[in-house]
Amino acid sequence: VQLQASGGGLVQAGGSLRLSCATSGSTFGDYYMGWFRQSPGKEREFVATMNLGSRRTYYADSAKGRFTISKDNAKKTVYLQMDSLRPEDTSVYYCAAGRPILSYIRESTYYRDWGQGTQVTVSS
Repeated sequence: VQLQASGGGLVQAGGSLRLSCATSGSTFGDYYMGWFRQSPGKEREFVATMNLGSRRTYYADSAKGRFTISKDNAKKTVYLQMDSLRPEDTSVYYCAAGRPILSYIRESTYYRDWGQGTQVTVSS
């Protein structure tokens, strides 16, 4: 699966952004598409993921209540709506796809395919 991420930018604290991840290729079964982020000097961090079959979603504690992952089947695109952004959300965001088992859906190493990163900067 090939992934193309977009939608990053500069926003003030409290603002919103919507990231998009366009996909090509086949996804079926227990396929997950997720979002991770990575800041300089830090490890890649789980943000949110979705089981494409069941549409069940999972979020990091830092994202719960503020971020929403969704998909548009017709456009073969997964979105990350980010509201109430904070300066600490500043990072490079990556979309990823794979078939991790449920226990590992928050682990980046279990996602096989990755899009290029998109920078999100939240000013205070």
